[in-house]
Parts: sequence; C-alpha cells; structure tokens
Amino acid sequence: MHRTLTLTETIYTLEQLQAVPADVPQIAVAGRSNVGKSSLINCLAGRKKLAKISSTPGKTRSVNLYQAAPGDYYIVDLPGYGYARCSKAERNKWAELIGRYLAETPGLRAVAVLMDSRLNPQELDLEMVSYVHQSGLDIIAILTKADKCKQKDLAKRQAQWADFLRTGGKPMVFSSKTGRGRDKLWAAMDMAAGFDPEQLVTDVLDETKA
Repeated sequence: MHRTLTLTETIYTLEQLQAVPADVPQIAVAGRSNVGKSSLINCLAGRKKLAKISSTPGKTRSVNLYQAAPGDYYIVDLPGYGYARCSKAERNKWAELIGRYLAETPGLRAVAVLMDSRLNPQELDLEMVSYVHQSGLDIIAILTKADKCKQKDLAKRQAQWADFLRTGGKPMVFSSKTGRGRDKLWAAMDMAAGFDPEQLVTDVLDETKA
C-alpha cells in the first residue's frame, strides 16, 4: 500500500499552537537531536527531502505537522532535545513549545520516542519516556540507525529498554537507510491513531477498483 505524508503546518511559537487541529488524531515523534527523526519521516513518506536533513544536530526548530494518508491523521515532528549549541533562552523556548504541545493537544494519541540503537539508554531519553507515561499517553518506542549495529547489539539494546518502557514489550528496530521496520512502524502508528491497518489496505484496494 502506498503511503504519503504532506507537510501542512509549521509552528514556531506558542500562539501558533492554536492552529493545531483539535479533532484530528495525532502521533508525535520525539527524540534527541541527531537521533534520525527527519530521516525517519522521509523514510515513512518514501521521499528524500520532505523533512530537512543536516549533519548539524538541531535542524528541526519547529513543530511540523505531516498529514498521513490513507488514514487521515497527523504525524508531528517535534524539535530535537539535548542539543547544546544554541542559547539557553532558545533551548528553553523549544522545551516550553514541546511541553505545551504534549500537554495541551486534545488529539494527541501517542508519542513515538526515538532512541539511538548504538547507545545505552540516555538520561534525556529516560526522562521523555517517563514523561509520556506520566501523561497517560501511549508510547511507540523505536531504536533508530539499526543498520549501524550488529544483531546481537540490537538485541542487547532492546533488552535494556524493555524494563524502562513498562509496556510488556521491546522497542521496535528501525533503519531509514534500509527501510527495516518501516511497515511495522506505519502499522503501529495507524493503530495508535485509531485505524485498522488491514482495513486501510482494503479501503485503498476498493477505491482503486472503483
């Protein structure tokens, strides 16, 4: 099934958060700077330049809303956290924007938390996972850059995260370079947004036949 993402809103200020549609399901994507959020968005979309990618961490400096189709919900790319090469005032601004979005968005159904598969659990990642749990939101845990790790190292990292996640499962493994985990992540986001992945496939096939 062909999936698409379309950038519909770019939000830089707390005032602009009012433009976020309240009645449409949303799945937020959160993670430390340089964890691969933009690459993941592009992989899901099947496009190379939808989300801007840079070798410099902290490229995403806004809340970006992408409309997913089929399914009619939003995947929301949040600014990366933990990047120090900016002013304290700017870091605080990003933190407040992320916090307000997570706390005040009625349509938010889940948060996809991205963790670098090459690293042991980092403090900022643990804090984000804890915050999502405390907020009562569903969490989709993702280990990125899987193509840079051996399978035994990936298994070790999954086991490390299993206890922290408190979901009874392990984080999924994802590679934007190879596409590993892409379909599984789409299915997880569909379900979190309230859509049956198999039904979406059926609906698309019916529309094609019509």
